[in-house]
Amino acid sequence: MDLTPSPLARPFPDMPPIAGAELRVARARYKNWDRADLTFAKLSPGTSIAGVFTSSACASSEVELGREQVKLGQARALVVNAGNSNAFTGIRGREAVEQIMAQVAEALDCKPSEVLVSSTGVIGVPLPKDKARKGIAAVLEAPPCSWEEAAQAISTTDTFTKGAHAAAMLGETRVEMCGIIKGSGMIAPDMATMLGYIFTDAAVAPAFLQEMLSRANAETFSCITVDGDTSTSDTVLAFATGKAGNAELASWDDAGADAFYAALLSVCRELAQFVVRDGEGAQKLIEIAVTGAVSDDSARRVALSIANSPLVKTAIAGGDANWGRVVMAVGKAGEPADRDRLSIGFGGVWAARDGQPLADYDEAPVAKHLEGQEVRMDVDLGMGDGKATVWTCDLTHGYISINADYRS
Repeated sequence: MDLTPSPLARPFPDMPPIAGAELRVARARYKNWDRADLTFAKLSPGTSIAGVFTSSACASSEVELGREQVKLGQARALVVNAGNSNAFTGIRGREAVEQIMAQVAEALDCKPSEVLVSSTGVIGVPLPKDKARKGIAAVLEAPPCSWEEAAQAISTTDTFTKGAHAAAMLGETRVEMCGIIKGSGMIAPDMATMLGYIFTDAAVAPAFLQEMLSRANAETFSCITVDGDTSTSDTVLAFATGKAGNAELASWDDAGADAFYAALLSVCRELAQFVVRDGEGAQKLIEIAVTGAVSDDSARRVALSIANSPLVKTAIAGGDANWGRVVMAVGKAGEPADRDRLSIGFGGVWAARDGQPLADYDEAPVAKHLEGQEVRMDVDLGMGDGKATVWTCDLTHGYISINADYRS
């Protein structure tokens, strides 16, 4: 499989350690590759947790268990397996997850419910219990690793490692936030995207952390798509160790809550866009801004209809400002729209306004814009005040090449 770095890749940033979170990696050899494929994060007692998960009706056991675990509000460890999604594996898959939880819980002297597990990779193959057992034993003895090593270990078809960092002042206390994510294909979440993990040393009450993560997710991870396919395993988890020493954030009225959320939103947005930048075979990052909808939710659905259209994505891949395909995608979205109010533009240049192509439309600057690696599309429905922005990528032959031999 050709995993040449995406032309849209960004270098991995410098990221500070997070007090109360220790990362390690090891080789469980879930797939025939010579690299670490098991990531472990040891978390301080009292660490708060929040999570968002796939909306798939065929979710993995890891997701089913995780949905219940985050409701308990506390975590002591995270385990991420790469190469095998352990989805569609029935009771054998669940038993493998519970084995991992129990093994880690015994080592850390905590409850199995405080051990979160994620898996990513091929669907339909039960996670091998023997490899899982040996892998956990190895990672528990492994030395601490860097953020980049952890980001590499959770990847599958990713062509570059993805991380983001932000900081916030909560009164006189500076708190740090670091996140890593993997994702490249099977990206059309209605909750999160593939596997993402955010760590902060701030003290945040679990319920409030959940509220903030869900809100940030709605503006970021739920606004990206690569191919229109929602994974069985999509998970984003946030961990707050409380080691910074700030007064615990429990509501929006608390001092520093807005600053903390701004940092969280920044990290989530950056991680989400990295996934699109690494979309399988992607050559262009596409931002689609929809305005004038009857509501924000309606605007998002229209934007995703455009973003998921193979005809739109291939047109952008070929540098063709075919706004007729955008009209098609708006019309099929199932949302309120009026042909005679619709306006469409590329790179700040309107091609059509109020349902009519502009008489003085000059395609030359638009063609120039489409030659670049970052493309912007504006769509105004003229129906109301609703707005949304989503991100996608173009659709190229590279997507077919990667997915045609994914299991090899």
